[in-house]
Amino acid sequence: MVEVASSQKLVEVAREAALDEYREYVTYSVLARVERSASRRVVLERLAAQELEHFRFWNRFAGVKPPEGRTRLYAYFMAFLRLLLGVTFVAKLMERGEREAIARYRSVEGLLSGGDREALRRIIADEEEHEGALISQLDEAIVKYMGALVLGLADAIIEITGAHAGTLGTTNSTVVAGVIGLIVGVGAAISMASASYLQTKHEVGKSPAVAAVVTGVGYTAAVALMSLPYFLLHDVYLAFAASIAVGIALSFVLTFQAAVYGERDFKFEFVQTVGLLLGTAFLTYLLGEWLGRLFGIERLFH
Repeated sequence: MVEVASSQKLVEVAREAALDEYREYVTYSVLARVERSASRRVVLERLAAQELEHFRFWNRFAGVKPPEGRTRLYAYFMAFLRLLLGVTFVAKLMERGEREAIARYRSVEGLLSGGDREALRRIIADEEEHEGALISQLDEAIVKYMGALVLGLADAIIEITGAHAGTLGTTNSTVVAGVIGLIVGVGAAISMASASYLQTKHEVGKSPAVAAVVTGVGYTAAVALMSLPYFLLHDVYLAFAASIAVGIALSFVLTFQAAVYGERDFKFEFVQTVGLLLGTAFLTYLLGEWLGRLFGIERLFH
């Protein structure tokens, strides 16, 4: 009975591992085909070859036939994400479950012997060290300037939310509120880009000009998206709600991307960012209401 249970466990782990490794092999192969950089293409091809070797090992015990259609669909979706967010992001996203995979692999190490056990140990070493080392060689510019992009977007989301919330107590004109947001946002974008330029001058391997552009463009894009509802809707509270929704969506993308790059917990960072956004909106709304009544400018603009 013990031998049967052990054999079943090995087959179950091998089946899941074989399917995972084959999916990653196909995905890295597709990414390599669409990669224009020769150096990054070589890295992706090595990763694909490594995953194929792992698949062949596990499939000796599982004997599965991977679903080609679903696997290809996943690979093409990852290729689409690569165009949007970069190949390093996709590679890190694919490797996020490696700790759990390694734990599963170790759980069946005692069920193997001889050459199979040695082969499994090499696979574990690949998962623990080699793949991370290969991914670090992808060397994309977006990784270098991720900090500047995060800084620009995060600051824009919070600041524009505060600016729009503050206008609720002084005007019911969506156009006026939208223009105020744009003025505040563009001015802050220039300020943040200048600060990013000065900061990056002291960092080795980065271009201050590129960092400034990334920060400024990211900031301005967030400002434009969050101000857009005020020019499309005619109710200031509805426009504010839509702007908040845009801010939360941007926060989701921003924190998820940053969590993948930094290998951090996404849920905590997302909740923290949304909490700051909503807290800022509430406090600045109260401030706007109080100042509007204090100076008699409430509903001044119609």
